[in-house]
Amino acid sequence: MIPAPGPLRLTRTDTAGAVRIELHGDFDHQDADRLLDAACDVLACPGGLRDLRVDCTDMARVDSSGLAVLLMIRRRTDAAGVRLHLDGRPAELERILQVTGTLDYLTSPHTGNRSTTTTATTAERASVSRQEAMKSRSSGQDPST
Repeated sequence: MIPAPGPLRLTRTDTAGAVRIELHGDFDHQDADRLLDAACDVLACPGGLRDLRVDCTDMARVDSSGLAVLLMIRRRTDAAGVRLHLDGRPAELERILQVTGTLDYLTSPHTGNRSTTTTATTAERASVSRQEAMKSRSSGQDPST
């Protein structure tokens, strides 16, 4: 009988310009936030961080909560101008990334930067403002008549 992997354990290794976080065990709804917390701690430290490597080699299982955390981490690394790497992806993780259409997004080499993120946020706000203005104009009489 093979023992169940159990709760997620994280191992962090810091090197010049990079941090590696190894996942050991189940990456699911019970413990997925632990990786998010660890990644946020890494990104909050000032310094010359260029790469955040998440080593999934010893990951046992993954569910939608784990995927959601990876997507959040990608957004935060892009905002910080740090490249995210998903190393040692097991077949189960690879499959969930392919089925959900997130493989390219999570594994592409693009890193955002603060100015790009700010521009996107400004553009998003302008778009929302335009949509709200259009709704208010179309929902009643024109106040100029």
